[in-house]
Amino acid sequence: MRQYFVYIMTNKSGTLYVGVTNNLERRISEHKNSLVEGFTKKYKINRLIYYEETNDVLAAITREKQIKGWRRDKKIALIESANPEWKDLSEDWY
Repeated sequence: MRQYFVYIMTNKSGTLYVGVTNNLERRISEHKNSLVEGFTKKYKINRLIYYEETNDVLAAITREKQIKGWRRDKKIALIESANPEWKDLSEDWY
């Protein structure tokens, strides 16, 4: 059964990025190594601070859109409910 992940990343200045993927380790590695052009490369988004997992691709996409639509304070509350210190959850993956 496939797994899908909705994730939130940040940089040193606290800029937030919300994404969805079917391979969290690969996708985070792409962000950390600036392998894909775009927002995360431009703003050096390289710290995984939150993620959720589901087996339903439509649920993952819906959840990503939901979180992206939230105000910043609601996103921060979600992050801090699971990771109050904003630790990089992928720190020891590589």
